[in-house]
Amino acid sequence: MTAGDRNILHAIEPAGDGLAGRWRRFWREPDPVLADAGSRGELLVAQVRVAVTALLLLVPGANLWLAPRLFENRVGFAVTLAAFALAVGVWLLVRTGRRPAWLGTLCTAFDVSLVSTALLIYVLTHQPLVATNSRVVFEAYFLAIAVTCLRYDVRLCLLAGILAVAQYLSVVVLATGLYDLDDLADGIVRYGRFEWSSVISRLILLGIASLLSAVIVLRVRALRRLSATDRMTGLFNRGHFDERLEAELSRAQRLQQPLSVVMLDVDRFKEFNDRYGHAAGDVGLRTIAERIRGMTRRSDLVARYGGEEFVFVMPDTGADVAFDKLEQIRQAIEALDITLPRGQGTARLTVSAGIATSPADGAAADELLDEADARLFRAKAAGRNRVEARRLVTPRRTPERGLGLAG
Repeated sequence: MTAGDRNILHAIEPAGDGLAGRWRRFWREPDPVLADAGSRGELLVAQVRVAVTALLLLVPGANLWLAPRLFENRVGFAVTLAAFALAVGVWLLVRTGRRPAWLGTLCTAFDVSLVSTALLIYVLTHQPLVATNSRVVFEAYFLAIAVTCLRYDVRLCLLAGILAVAQYLSVVVLATGLYDLDDLADGIVRYGRFEWSSVISRLILLGIASLLSAVIVLRVRALRRLSATDRMTGLFNRGHFDERLEAELSRAQRLQQPLSVVMLDVDRFKEFNDRYGHAAGDVGLRTIAERIRGMTRRSDLVARYGGEEFVFVMPDTGADVAFDKLEQIRQAIEALDITLPRGQGTARLTVSAGIATSPADGAAADELLDEADARLFRAKAAGRNRVEARRLVTPRRTPERGLGLAG
């Protein structure tokens, strides 16, 4: 990663308050950049889970058919059937497109617990060495940990590792408490002898696998952000905005929620560049971008659309709320002193914005963008330093001071 790339990530995720700030950023939920990818990954995992549990159901089903009165066959079939039913239920939930905050945690716990349940069945059916020394079922823990990478959530990677270690250790402790494993080993040579050193090695491997999955997710998070980010401002770029707008609009229509699209343009930016130089223009754009980022929600998508133009997607936001928020941003930028390079002092810029809201202003992304752009044009034509939304137009609050030196 180059120094420029690190600067972008620093702009996106400020340093915060040292170690505590880094820890909070590490432990927080994935941002909207990866949330949609996590939803698609969850659907893939759900489909595979249904297929695997259906195949697993064949073994206890056959055993139950051959020996229906045997207790362990009944237990094995009942547990596997319950796992299959839960897998189908989760798949049906994920298919709807809804992704409750608890779904990833539930699915992670379910995947790991499914492996532990299989080992527990061996203990309860008088096969404890199969549970402690399994060469097949135990490896499924690593698959359960690996699929957490598809959820793009570091917390779930660590949760999977912690659950796998705790549950496998519990199975081993139960097996050693119920049986004398040294005596059993003499009669079941193919599973070897029970040794605590082997158990500890397995626990360490589970911990390492969990940490590796977390590192992979962190790396994917960094690379995805770099590919979606405008290098100068640290905001998202147009390509990422176009992709996310379609996804957010689809989600808003499915949940029947309003969604606002904003187009914001810096007033008289060419004149500012001509007067103070392009380096000052870059500083101005970065300063405005930082102020916008600090005044929008984490769920809002803010991108540099091109040149001095910015675009927002504001989920679950009607025209009135979006108008009030853009008015606050407009006033904050108007009062913002921009420190110019080469000792030129400070200057100020103003912005104009147009807002379009779904579904009132259109159902398609192009319709909303066109309407927001048309309202931005009207705000410019009416004198700049304005926000215009559906049936809402502000008078210009103060004279435009975009080129005036403040010191």
